[in-house]
Amino acid sequence: MKKTIRKISILSAIAVLNVFAFSCSSDDDSTGGGGGGTDDSVLEGSITENMTLDPSTAYTLPARLSVESGATLTIPAGTNITTGVGTDVYIAVQKGGKININGSADSPVVMGPTATGNWGGLVILGDATTTAGTDASAEVGGLIYGGTNDSDNSGSINYLIINKSGAQINSDSQYNGLTLYAVGSGTSISNVAILNGTDDGVEFFGGTVNASNIYVQDLEDDAIDWTEGWNGTLTDTYVLNTVAGFSTVIEADGVNGNPTITNFTAVSSVGGKALQFKAESGATITGLSLSGYDTTLDMANDGPLANISINGEVANLEDGYTGPATVDASMFDWVQAGNNSILTGSIYEDMTLDASVTYNLPGILSIEDGASLTIPAGTTINTGVGTDVYIAIQKGAQIFIEGTESNPVVMAPTSETGVWGGLVILGDATTTAGTDATAEVGGLIYGGTNDTDNSGSIAYLVIKQSGAQINADSQYNGLTLYGVGSGTSINNVALLGGLDDGIEFFGGTVNATNVYVQDLEDDAIDWTEGWNGTLTNTYVSHNQAGFSTAIEADGLNNNPTIVNFTAVSTVAGKALQFKAESGATITGLSLSGYATIIDMANDGPITNVSINGEVANENSLYDGAATVDVATFSWATSL
Repeated sequence: MKKTIRKISILSAIAVLNVFAFSCSSDDDSTGGGGGGTDDSVLEGSITENMTLDPSTAYTLPARLSVESGATLTIPAGTNITTGVGTDVYIAVQKGGKININGSADSPVVMGPTATGNWGGLVILGDATTTAGTDASAEVGGLIYGGTNDSDNSGSINYLIINKSGAQINSDSQYNGLTLYAVGSGTSISNVAILNGTDDGVEFFGGTVNASNIYVQDLEDDAIDWTEGWNGTLTDTYVLNTVAGFSTVIEADGVNGNPTITNFTAVSSVGGKALQFKAESGATITGLSLSGYDTTLDMANDGPLANISINGEVANLEDGYTGPATVDASMFDWVQAGNNSILTGSIYEDMTLDASVTYNLPGILSIEDGASLTIPAGTTINTGVGTDVYIAIQKGAQIFIEGTESNPVVMAPTSETGVWGGLVILGDATTTAGTDATAEVGGLIYGGTNDTDNSGSIAYLVIKQSGAQINADSQYNGLTLYGVGSGTSINNVALLGGLDDGIEFFGGTVNATNVYVQDLEDDAIDWTEGWNGTLTNTYVSHNQAGFSTAIEADGLNNNPTIVNFTAVSTVAGKALQFKAESGATITGLSLSGYATIIDMANDGPITNVSINGEVANENSLYDGAATVDVATFSWATSL
């Protein structure tokens, strides 16, 4: 089954709402709006009796709407509420009031402005305990919350999208997307998405409420925040940060109520801080997966680390907690807010991307055995940075990159600094590492006995800023080919500006044609483990000092064939290096500007290296005319 990913923006859903200036009255169990006027599409003022909205009505929220004690506001699936902006635009469910949001995956409830600016979101005030005490005054709106009823019920929320929330009162007082003041465990909260706001996504001020299936994307402050002794449970949360300058993924403050966090995945393409604990705060966290953050854990006030348990142990400041995602982003496809543009997790069915969508790769995307990924011409994939950002085509899976000269496929970080793990393909062909060998990166499995194995095809692909470093012995490259078979087609690939190799072959029999490599810090082309394919029409450009080689070969010599290889350096350096017993048959070699032409690093047999029909000559410059025209690669160099 083919699965095509398309981006459907919830902003377009919001934009179709008409912005009217109406007011309306409420009656007991009535359908309509709030406020006390004549038109039911405006929501403002106070609701003092039960009210149910009508999903066929285009509602507006120009000011505060307050659901008073004893009243219930019910919002059916598919209801859209277009809000104004500013600190006086929010929905407050007062202590003793209730809200029932009955969205569905097919028809979520949507709240947010069409205009530039932010609104105050949804504020719920309960009667549960908080360290602020009984009848405390909230930092916003002078609202009253807190009591002694930890099982208090403020209603239920299911399938709610809050967009562009977080109105700022001052540096100490802000609204969030969903603000929960002393909300009790009788309240049900599930399937909530908070998008593109200027303050926190969900903030708990004490209380005992639990929440599950929470998605937070691109807020300027904290995705999840708690204080005043909240001690509920948060389950299955996914946080995505693609805009720099946010505060944290989790911020906890105050007395430690030891809330429980289960299955929490956060990914960043822009670095930043993941977890921050202030004062005595703590939590019991299981199923934590972080990807792409500069700082994993910040004990802001040197509070007790023992208050924080992660995956069954006291938190470790040195651990990056970069294991596989514990929450699948596809759980939140219902959000339709660009989430379909997120590539992460495991793919088990054939998938085709949409060239009209700019995709984000914040973590690991794994195409599993039996599945394929098709990437059409012109598709752009913006990646995060770090060793946990790469695409893996598992043994038995396939990738089809269908770029063209006028519309190549481009994979590159959004950050100007930092590198990512590139594209890793794992095949079933022979390698000296044996069958089902373990790769030096990611614990990936490769290698077998099928030298004609087919992992798909690649045409007109540009990979930028690849080569993430794990340690001195293990690195990612631009295009890494583990045991890839000759049934795989690789044509017109450009590797630009990375920290490690351009293409590295770990055994296998795959061939590659029309390859361009520019300004990598390690080797342009590298092979080991007995690769014996053919590389045709390669151009290497070195303009930055400190690179390793144009070609590095290692291990057993299976005599691969190199046809038409041109390498040009403006910064000297080393051209060809052969280690151990490695060798090759090279024709059409042209080198220019290198200080060292051939380096037999381990005094291996020079007879294993044939250049232009003869045994390699360590004293020859091989500086004849270029055998590959750099203009061939203008499709990549002009990007």
